[in-house]
Parts: sequence; structure tokens; C-alpha cells
Amino acid sequence: MSKTVTLRLKDDIYNALREAAMAENRPLSNLIETAAMSKIREQHFVDDTEMAEIHADRNLIKRIKQGSREARLRKGRFIE
Repeated sequence: MSKTVTLRLKDDIYNALREAAMAENRPLSNLIETAAMSKIREQHFVDDTEMAEIHADRNLIKRIKQGSREARLRKGRFIE
């Protein structure tokens, strides 16, 4: 179910977003939603190139597996 969100924008930002939405022939809300989700994915998920680098780093993979084993055994301590 969709939710309604109120967003306060400065006039110049609103106008820039509105013009961009009009140029793409879509609603302003869709432009903002798409941009926000794109930013979230960019910051919170790994792209294919970065994942390939992670898999190629044998030392990193070894340390991740060791950390996972230690976590299952409740070994170590959590730092807040």
C-alpha cells in the first residue's frame, strides 16, 4: 500500500526536480522515489565489479569465514 509523505523543499530544488520530471514525462513523486532508491542501492549494495574484487581477495574471504565461525561460537566481543 502506498504511503503519502510530506516533503519540504526550497523553491530552486523543487523547480529543478519538477523540470527533470517533466523532461522525462513522469510524476515528480516517481522521480524522487526512483532517485532515492537508486541512492540507497548505490550505498548499501555491492555492484558486480566490487563483488568480483571481494571474491578475488583470498585473505579477505579467509578472514570473513573465520569471523563467521567465531560469531557462531559466540567467540569474541561486540563493540558498540
